[in-house]
Amino acid sequence: MNRRTLLGNLLAGLPLGYAGAVYASDAPETAEMRFGMIALTDCASIVMAHELGYFKKFGINSIISKEASWAVIRDKLALGENHASHMLLGMPFASTLGLLGSPKRPVIAPWILNRNGQAITLSNKFKGVKTAKDLKPFVDKAKADGTPLTFAMTFPPGTHAMWLRYWLASGGINPDKDVTLITIPPPQMVANMKIGKMDGFCVGEPWNGRAIADGIGFTVTTTQKIWPDHPEKVCAFTEQFAAKNPKSVKAALKALHFASQHIDQMTNRPAVAEVISRPTYINCPKEIILDRLQGKYVYGNGITEQDPNYMIFSNRNCNFPQKAFGNWWLSQFRRWGMVKGDVAYKQVVDQVMRTDIYTEAMDELGVKTAVADMASIKLMDGTFDPKNPEAYAKSFPIHSLA
Repeated sequence: MNRRTLLGNLLAGLPLGYAGAVYASDAPETAEMRFGMIALTDCASIVMAHELGYFKKFGINSIISKEASWAVIRDKLALGENHASHMLLGMPFASTLGLLGSPKRPVIAPWILNRNGQAITLSNKFKGVKTAKDLKPFVDKAKADGTPLTFAMTFPPGTHAMWLRYWLASGGINPDKDVTLITIPPPQMVANMKIGKMDGFCVGEPWNGRAIADGIGFTVTTTQKIWPDHPEKVCAFTEQFAAKNPKSVKAALKALHFASQHIDQMTNRPAVAEVISRPTYINCPKEIILDRLQGKYVYGNGITEQDPNYMIFSNRNCNFPQKAFGNWWLSQFRRWGMVKGDVAYKQVVDQVMRTDIYTEAMDELGVKTAVADMASIKLMDGTFDPKNPEAYAKSFPIHSLA
């Protein structure tokens, strides 16, 4: 089957009346768009929307720009060098509020790219540790010896930072007092653990799997065990770009919709793994990417599992930017002292989590979404009520509240 035939088959599910060209009324204001991405498995829907021609079918000449770090991702979006970006969910909030070194620049998240699929990796010297409580004696001894254990995450306000903090605190470990937290870009995690720079890290795939393949660490927990079906990355735009280019943003979301559906057909995942594994994108053996993309987890400590909560890109209303998620994020920013005093939860979440843009784009495709936008959320150790995020932030025995 040639590429033209393949694309014809893939696009057979496009809206009734679609004739292979963008509807005139929906023509993007910015026809050439640059999409930033980081070398992580969850870049897949952006990459596949480009590779399979979905962006082009909605009038966008897409350019994929692989970036070195989340700081670069943030800065290139803010400067307009990239028009849209693969981003950690916490980043649009940090940029909008001007937190943790982020220049204050409103950023919106009208699309969640994926759920699940991150993990916490520990050095092999901790084999036998299964929970954060098991790790605490090692943490306490290292702290008493004046050489605190070091853990890496990918960006201070990002998802990996929140998962790591949440997990450590669940075992009585204060991430701000008992250990040292450092920031390492995702593709550099494994190399830095090899040279002994850290004792553990939290990152997206395929880098946890790569640590096991390289024999330097094991997966102590996946993030879906902390919060099943948790939101992870988003496709973000500056608020300014979205206001000036509403058709461009909707065109991008429509393309991502079809790419996400394509990826969540499990028979397509081997081919997806091959594409995203290329040096242009992740630069990692496709076999390491594919196993966890299919839910096949070899933890590196003798445990194996077919995890039903593997990374998803479309299923279970994956892409809807639920405002409850934003409230949880802001509650954790409060918990860890990243934002001081009163937080305008509703105002900030409404500004960032743009359900209106998502709904309008999907309505134009005839895609209906029924989501309880403010439903309670069950995590590993309790339930989050999104209607009362401040009380939740103050409920934890371990925190850094001012």
